[in-house]
Amino acid sequence: MGSDTPNAKLGKVIQIDEAQLRGQLGDLVRESVEETLNALLDAEADDLCRAKRYERSSERVSTRAGHYQRSFHTKAGEVTLKMPKLRSVPFETTIVERYRRRES
Repeated sequence: MGSDTPNAKLGKVIQIDEAQLRGQLGDLVRESVEETLNALLDAEADDLCRAKRYERSSERVSTRAGHYQRSFHTKAGEVTLKMPKLRSVPFETTIVERYRRRES
């Protein structure tokens, strides 16, 4: 009777490839880290300019001049940072040290 139970007949209906699942979760975490760091860099640039991107303000100190890409190794994997460039104020971030390429 033990082999005639419904669970024994179905066997493994759903099979999960753990390696693929780990890879997808790793990609999800890496993308989340990348988006968060880039949002923090943009917020810091907005703070230095004293105005948000494309915002007209009398308090504005500088304007954006695009960004450059920089790779950064984290525990979640390699991410691409979009480092903002400003026209009249040097952009020095407190999030990532100037020549640091790896998370410590």
